[in-house]
Amino acid sequence: MASLQKRGNDSWLLVVEAGIGADGKRVRRTKTIKAKGIREARKLLSEFETEVETGHYIAPEKMNFAAFVEEWKEKYAESELGIKTLDIYLRFLKNRILPVFGHMRLDKIQPFHIVNFISDLGKEGSRQDGKNGKLSSGTIQYIHRILKNILNKAQDWRLLKNNPAAEIQKPKVKRKEIEVYDEDEVALLFQLLEKEQMKWRIMIMLAITTALRRGELVGLEWGHIDIDNGILVVKQSISHSINGQRIISEPKTDKSKRKVSLSDNVIEHLKEFYLESRKKRLALGDAWKGGDHFFVFSNDEEWPITLRHLIYGFEHFLKSTD
Repeated sequence: MASLQKRGNDSWLLVVEAGIGADGKRVRRTKTIKAKGIREARKLLSEFETEVETGHYIAPEKMNFAAFVEEWKEKYAESELGIKTLDIYLRFLKNRILPVFGHMRLDKIQPFHIVNFISDLGKEGSRQDGKNGKLSSGTIQYIHRILKNILNKAQDWRLLKNNPAAEIQKPKVKRKEIEVYDEDEVALLFQLLEKEQMKWRIMIMLAITTALRRGELVGLEWGHIDIDNGILVVKQSISHSINGQRIISEPKTDKSKRKVSLSDNVIEHLKEFYLESRKKRLALGDAWKGGDHFFVFSNDEEWPITLRHLIYGFEHFLKSTD
């Protein structure tokens, strides 16, 4: 049995009978909601009654943050978030957010708790990768965004009246000043590259002359390059790996989907590298693991190199030129 009581402007109390408790008393589940009119209120009452009857309803006073994260993951995140985004969210939840808020009752988390949490993230020694120093401002802002988004869903589902993470100032991101090579430095760099392996030579050349992002370089395939006309088309990016599998994604905006003109010098190097890559693919025969893909920069199994491998290659090159 369910009933509806008007409490004030657009405020309603939902009441659902949930049987008899161990003490012989009636068990009643209640929930205060906001609804514009009785039709919307009745609809929410019906949904609430279904939650109680199916055992999916958990009273806010009994739900801690960790329990809500499981609800959020099952009922929202797994269907609405992309694979890459969900993986990042879950890693930050496991390593950063749940150790602090997991045990806390959902409705007891206050803005000041979050202020202290953000402050601790910005202190020396807050990194977890074995390196000295503190988290970058961009990472801190991202962690705050995750916490805010999850608590937003708790508010949407009327488990919270207000989102405590939305009531504090968003952490500021401190932008680093970018240093770029001048013409003489680029000329010297190209001269030094002649001594490097062809793969790294081509990769660094493309990075400098085309301004491709790291994920775009890693995701580049020979089918995206028109060597005869000197045109490269950015069609995809690889920016993340889950369980050892690279996640290939298309550019999110039309601006990211673009054609890039290649210099004559780069084209000549690409022609040579393409012939080498074709020979390597043919030599592999049945051992070829690239499937339908033919990546420009691949490992011995013809799967694209990782971002970490790319960064390591460039750092190794810079050290070798000291």
